[in-house]
Amino acid sequence: MSHTRLPALPPLRTRLRYALTGPHILAFLPAAVLGSYWIGGEGYLLAISLGFPMLYALAGGFGQMARPVEPAELPPIEVIAESRLQDAHAQQKAFAIYLIALDDHDELLDRYGRAATQRVMERVTDRVGAILRQGDLVLRPEEGMVAVVLAPVRLLDLESAIQLARRLQAAVEEPIALDSTSVFLSCSIGFSLSQQNSHRNGLKMMQNTLAALDDARANAPSAIRAWSEGMRAPRLTRANLTDQAARALEDGQIHPWFQPQISTDTGQISGFEALARWIHPQQGIIPPGDFLPVLASAGMLERLGEVMLSRSLTAIAEWDRAGVHIPTVGVNFSEAELRNPKLLNRIEWELDRHELSPDRLTIEVLETVVAASPDDMIALNINALSQYGCAVDLDDFGTGHASISSIRRFAVKRIKIDRSFVMKVDRDPEQQRMVTAILSMAERLGLETLAEGVETAGEHTLLAQLGCGYVQGFGIARPMPFAQTLDWIRAHEAKLKQPPLIGRKQV
Repeated sequence: MSHTRLPALPPLRTRLRYALTGPHILAFLPAAVLGSYWIGGEGYLLAISLGFPMLYALAGGFGQMARPVEPAELPPIEVIAESRLQDAHAQQKAFAIYLIALDDHDELLDRYGRAATQRVMERVTDRVGAILRQGDLVLRPEEGMVAVVLAPVRLLDLESAIQLARRLQAAVEEPIALDSTSVFLSCSIGFSLSQQNSHRNGLKMMQNTLAALDDARANAPSAIRAWSEGMRAPRLTRANLTDQAARALEDGQIHPWFQPQISTDTGQISGFEALARWIHPQQGIIPPGDFLPVLASAGMLERLGEVMLSRSLTAIAEWDRAGVHIPTVGVNFSEAELRNPKLLNRIEWELDRHELSPDRLTIEVLETVVAASPDDMIALNINALSQYGCAVDLDDFGTGHASISSIRRFAVKRIKIDRSFVMKVDRDPEQQRMVTAILSMAERLGLETLAEGVETAGEHTLLAQLGCGYVQGFGIARPMPFAQTLDWIRAHEAKLKQPPLIGRKQV
């Protein structure tokens, strides 16, 4: 069986060049500087301090880091993987493939446009390349994604591979300057190790890496997953997703998972948001970013909304029967649902069927729908639901450029500050100014506020200090199936009742 191999320098030249100009040479710089000072004093010290880096640069030493490669310059990534599998096996070495996907790529496109998003991706690719070594390849296999194929090394275990993934993630998630603002990103990473591929099959290794990435994206943002035996099969194609989506809705494979929202004043649970999750019998968790566009293009979002509403109200009734009080559950409504003239009647019927009052349901509407919709039917529906007693949340605030007049027109009760403004708010002054401005506007308009995507205790604390009323995010809890909510609620309430620990005085 023939294998395509990557073009390379003759082995001897490669080894000599790396020996003389590899990054390890820089380790000798402190010793050389110190020795020059002892031998020749300050003059020698200055000469070595300036001359050594200059000679290193002229020799190409600073070019040892990986550089992005245009896809046209190389064969397909699975061919590269197979070639490196053969080389690694022959040399008794190991390597890994990483796939890095921006969690917010679609939002970047919507907010900043394709040209700006391309600039962001170029910066991300450069950052990834700056971390790697000579021989490591950085590619862009598809929009919003960067691939890394490491050069074979003598030792590459799972722990060191995870450490590299964390370094890559930290580099990508640093703020990126874009015109007069800073863009905050998060990324999910999946990777696979060559030693797990005993058949030396490049396509299989790439499929394993995709499966790891899919698992990471299912737990996004900022998740890292290594491929392991038993991990779900490679992603379904869009055609297969479309074929199976309708059946999944009816078979109960797609159902709500619940993410808690808590008050920053009291710490009490103020509600849950219902988020659609598809648990495929063979594929496991399919990320919402994969199946929601499929449902939208197939015209099934209204049916999804019916399923989510019914099962969310069932969850409230179950919590009531279990003796825990959850004030409200937020359910997302699509533009197609909001345009339905019978929406209010359907919601009235569902609430009555579950014996619940209207205030137990919060209508979540994307800001993009409010900002871009001149449709009077949508405004009539939202206002009718508000008058009926349901609360209205404006979701992803800051991404759709809704005007103050449209906020008033749609009877919004609370704005949900998009996670792109919340990320690193405790460390970045510009983020703090943006959030402060939103909170000030909301206070003047008499609106409540909730911050989405809160991931750290620092973000939670600062948002509370700035006056944000409610928070939700991974820092509080990840979305969970209904079966796990009761234990989480009771654990959270018990934690609130615990008195503060007072340390003993040391004698």
